[in-house]
Amino acid sequence: MIAMKAVRFHSYGGPEVLVVEDMQRPEAAEGEVLIAVHAVGVNPVDWKVRGGYLTGMLNHHLPLIPGWDVSGVVAAIGGGVTDFKVGDAVYSLLDISRNGAYAEYVTARVGGIATKPASVDHVTAAGVPIAALTAWQSLFDFAKLSAGQTVLIHAAAGGVGHFAVQLARWKGAKVIGTASANNAEFVRQLGADEVIDYNTTRFEDAVSDVDVVLDTMGGDTQQRSWKVLKKGGILIGTLGIQSPEGAAKYGVRGEAIFVAPNADELTQIAVLIDSGELKTVVSTVLPLDEAARAHELSQTGHVRGKIVLKV
Repeated sequence: MIAMKAVRFHSYGGPEVLVVEDMQRPEAAEGEVLIAVHAVGVNPVDWKVRGGYLTGMLNHHLPLIPGWDVSGVVAAIGGGVTDFKVGDAVYSLLDISRNGAYAEYVTARVGGIATKPASVDHVTAAGVPIAALTAWQSLFDFAKLSAGQTVLIHAAAGGVGHFAVQLARWKGAKVIGTASANNAEFVRQLGADEVIDYNTTRFEDAVSDVDVVLDTMGGDTQQRSWKVLKKGGILIGTLGIQSPEGAAKYGVRGEAIFVAPNADELTQIAVLIDSGELKTVVSTVLPLDEAARAHELSQTGHVRGKIVLKV
């Protein structure tokens, strides 16, 4: 057995269920590569899976390694793989139904892997896939956002939000973001035309007639968002559509998104990063054995940009 270190959990629960242990290194199957992990992005889905909140949606077998945002180097290739070779620097959103990358090695299907942006290091690249793909798929695949439209992005300083602001701006849309006063200047620098401090202003009193709402908050925020859309507008909910009656009442649409691995879109995102059009902000870097601390930080809901574990 070739051993590796990994962080995994044997039962659902709080951050304390995460344990560092030795386990067998996986092997690349047909259509897969083995990645030597350099860094892993930490996302809300990690602690939601660990806490057992997504058991109805994802059929995981425990023990499980969390962490589906990865940047690293190809260490071995499985049968039928021609797009990559050993030594290639890659990044990927892994299949969330399988073991993740809080480990020294992880296997990944080639359909979700792209060449790492050349202009950034592995720590920065690891903060990209889930959040940037969620923003990309929400705005472009679902909402069909186009130049001249107006988009309202909730939690605009967060992981998904800070990419969504930049991507919407790149597309030529007018961008309005909600954020705390502490993050207002940060969101403006990302390209927002207007920033609403959610602590002092109810966004629905300040905004109307928008084409697209990107809702990463759910709950009351989603309920209050329907009325700011113009007739025929669309709300994309990263936490699902919890108040569909609002869509019907205001003559608008609601679509839930669950991000999917997509190598082509990751390749386009890498081009934008390397051209300087898109930047990722990593606020906190921790070693792999501090995964529990990373989860505690993520669960506060007040992270600017991304948290990354360095392997």
